[in-house]
Amino acid sequence: MRSKADGSSRTESASTPPHSSPLTPHAALVIFAKAPIPGQVKTRLCPPLTPDEAASLHGSFVLDALERSRDDRTTGRVTLNRVPLDRFVACAPSASHVFFKIIEERHGVQLLDQIGEDLGARMDQAFRAIFARGYQRVLVVGTDLPSLPGACYTEALSLLADHDLVLGPSLDGGYYLIGLRGPAPELFVGMPWSTDRVCALTRAKAEALGLKTGLLPTWRDVDTIEDLLALIDETGLEAPSHGESRVRPSPLAPSLSARTAGVLRLLASRLRARPSAAGAKTAGL
Repeated sequence: MRSKADGSSRTESASTPPHSSPLTPHAALVIFAKAPIPGQVKTRLCPPLTPDEAASLHGSFVLDALERSRDDRTTGRVTLNRVPLDRFVACAPSASHVFFKIIEERHGVQLLDQIGEDLGARMDQAFRAIFARGYQRVLVVGTDLPSLPGACYTEALSLLADHDLVLGPSLDGGYYLIGLRGPAPELFVGMPWSTDRVCALTRAKAEALGLKTGLLPTWRDVDTIEDLLALIDETGLEAPSHGESRVRPSPLAPSLSARTAGVLRLLASRLRARPSAAGAKTAGL
C-alpha cells in the first residue's frame, strides 16, 4: 500500500469483537485488497507485463498477505504475543466479488467494503468501522509485500502497547502498514497520496497531534517494474536456464510463498525476451 467501511458481510455486535474476553486486549488486522481484475490492478507494471500477468501477480500477493497472517485454520484468528488478532479484508471494488467470497470461505476472514473517495478516506473509514466493534488495537496493511515476514505484525502489536501510532515505512516514501489505538482522522486528510512525502508528513502530523509514534523496519513494496525486478534480484530468483530454475541463496527467499516464487521465476523468464522491458533496470535478470 503506497501511502501508496463498513460493508461487513457478517452480522456481529457493534460493541463487542467476536471471540473477545473482558480480560484480553483485542486486536484486528485489516488487509486492504483489490480483486485481481486485469486492467485494474498493478497497472504501473504494464507494460512490460500484460494485464493478465499483473493480475495474476497481484492475486498471489493477496493470498500471501492472508497466509502470512493465518494461525488458526478454523477461526482465522492469529494469536501474537498472547493477543488474539481477528482478520478483516477491506475489499475493492466490492466485498461481493467472487474472489473475496472464496477467500472469506477458505481463509476464515471477515469482509468489509472500502468506502471513500481516496485512499485516506478509505483507511479512515476502515479504522472507524473496526474500532466501533470494540477493538483496541488495529493494524491496516497492504498486499504489495510478498517478502514481508509475519513477525512484522507481532512487532507492530508490541509497539502499540506503548505507542499511539505505528508506521511501516516503505522505500518509496510511503508506508506499507499503519497501526492505531484509536481513530485519528486527521492523519488521513489532505495527504499527497502516492508520493514520496506521505510517511514523513504522517509522522509530522502525528507529532503535532501529540501522538507517540513507533516505526517498523523499512520495506520495499512492489508498485513499479523497477520494484518487481529488485524483488526478483533480492530474493535470489532467476529466470530458468537450460530448462531448469535456479535459485541463489537469499535471506528474503524463505519469506516468499512457493506460489509467488514460481510466478516471479516465470515473469523473469518472460521479461528477458521483451523489448518493452529493455529500458527498465534489469538487475538480477
